Amino acid sequence: MATQTVIEITEDNFDQLTSSDTPTLVDFWAPWCGPCRALTPTIEKLAADYEGKAQIGKLNIDEHPQLAAKFGVSSIPTVMVFKGGERTDQFVGLRQYDEYAGALDS
Repeated sequence: MATQTVIEITEDNFDQLTSSDTPTLVDFWAPWCGPCRALTPTIEKLAADYEGKAQIGKLNIDEHPQLAAKFGVSSIPTVMVFKGGERTDQFVGLRQYDEYAGALDS
């Protein structure tokens, strides 16, 4: 069975994904950001481990600066968890897998 892949989040699919009753983790990142690249394996592991239980995606702030501004993202990586259209958690900077998993589980 193929593991869930990390979703590329864009302005076109952001509202649909984050308004779901399924928790959605959004990693606000940029290709030039070293800590963002360091977070990628954690994001990929979350996508695999939470297949069918949560949506895991990355939003490139260089390509979608309006969404980054809308949510006040001033430092990356910033990870937010949404459920039913509401932001339920937020992390700024590199964090451990368990912190993100805990936010998805709660």
